[in-house]
Amino acid sequence: MEKLIYSAVIVGSGISGLYTALKLAEECRLDVPAQQNKILLITKSTLGESNSYYAQGGMVAVLKDNRADNVELHIKDTLVAGAGLNDETTVKFISENSDTVVKDLLGFGVEFDRDENGNFKLTKEAAHSVRRILHSGGDATGREMEIALVKAVKENKNIEVRENTAVVDLLVENNICKGLIVFDNNVGRHYYADNYKQIISNVVILATGGLGQIYKYTTNPACATGDGFALAYRAGAVLRDMEFVQFHPTALALDDSEHQNRFLISEAVRGEGAKLCDKNGYYYMKDYDKREELAPRDIVARANFTQMEKTNSSCVYLDATKLENPKKRFPTITKKCLQSGIDIEKDLIPVSPVAHYFMGGIKTDLNGETSVKNLFAIGEVASTGLHGANRLASNSLLECVVCAYKTAEYLKNNVGVAAPACKLCTPLDVEPKSSISKGGNFQNLKTALQTTMWQNVGIFRNADSLNQALKDIEQIENEFNKSEWCANIEEYELRNMIITSKLVAKSALQRKESRGAHYRTDFLQTNEIARHSEIN
Repeated sequence: MEKLIYSAVIVGSGISGLYTALKLAEECRLDVPAQQNKILLITKSTLGESNSYYAQGGMVAVLKDNRADNVELHIKDTLVAGAGLNDETTVKFISENSDTVVKDLLGFGVEFDRDENGNFKLTKEAAHSVRRILHSGGDATGREMEIALVKAVKENKNIEVRENTAVVDLLVENNICKGLIVFDNNVGRHYYADNYKQIISNVVILATGGLGQIYKYTTNPACATGDGFALAYRAGAVLRDMEFVQFHPTALALDDSEHQNRFLISEAVRGEGAKLCDKNGYYYMKDYDKREELAPRDIVARANFTQMEKTNSSCVYLDATKLENPKKRFPTITKKCLQSGIDIEKDLIPVSPVAHYFMGGIKTDLNGETSVKNLFAIGEVASTGLHGANRLASNSLLECVVCAYKTAEYLKNNVGVAAPACKLCTPLDVEPKSSISKGGNFQNLKTALQTTMWQNVGIFRNADSLNQALKDIEQIENEFNKSEWCANIEEYELRNMIITSKLVAKSALQRKESRGAHYRTDFLQTNEIARHSEIN
């Protein structure tokens, strides 16, 4: 198996991975062997394809010149949404550093929408007290940030990018991560083992994003298969709060088979005043929460789902017809709706709840350190304590960039990005064994997994449904029967989806209360003391 050595390896090409690579690369020295001094960025798809790219609404920023806002107010909003599970120290740190990181991003070509006087335009979303959300391209913030950072990465000679390359396993010895094994899909299949490479490094950073694809309906792209959670679990890292999946209230209720997801209708549309109604034209949110459309996401998602059941309908509707010039404010949403024959200035938008974001993940501190030495995690794959039981809208991109900035700073000051010693641990000597693909049965198993997760570990849960999900997952796992070497990237993704689904279902079964995005119909109360759940 070919062996390669790098000073740091980042897995994932979303905003957190790209930004970390750029910050680490600032410290690289060009007077040592090129490969050993480079930052390696690995993506199993193409550069820029990630959850980040599809983030529409924007990014929270507590700007020093925004007199209507302050850190204390942002902390309060985040804690209310998080339903008692936030780490207040983390919330405070991320909020306090948002202004600094925004200014730093500008230096890498990231730009946000401004008014005629050159001031940042700010919008408001559900559960926010004031306008504090930056946006770009109207409603394409993630895409515009991703494009700018991809350009900067491509232009940086200290960063090497490997596309179409999936991480198979982390290499851990005595609880120290020493690198990873990858499956390189760019290699011809003359000999199966040639697809595999050993990547050796003192620093491995997981920035692999979320897990939306374990559900039948999601806003997440096809690449969001929970890889980082499964890799960390197999490596013995501690994972936390795996039961907290956020279901976004409003995705376009039309299947998008090309991208295997549903198109997000941003929270910002409701932030600007759009209202929800059912098929009878009844505006129902006042029946569920006094904050109506601007209640936290978990409340609105449950309200939408309940109203769909009451009216025996596959969707509810978002009324944006009374907004001032919505086509200019939301050009991406306008274009997508028009492709489906919906004019948002005249027509109601059919929407329904879908899996969207994950609040749990690999337990980390503010430096991105996990329970495994030399293994770091940032972005959606990490559990920093910012989101608690329910993420406040647009805090996700803020977490990505602030934690990426902090992790890079920590590594530069405490670990460095020097090339590691070339001593191999035992697992590196294991050679891959050829694996035969199951062909059509593979897709059937994937569909079965997504279906049981949606039906049994979804917006509403109980002991019966969760036990049924675990039974189904075990059967799927037995039929798949590939815990180690797989035939291709798609099979590795399914392996990871099975592991991650089991972790989510088990954690949901163990939490006998309703809190934030985790709603048990057999345990409606919220326990007086908020406790994290951990698994490894």
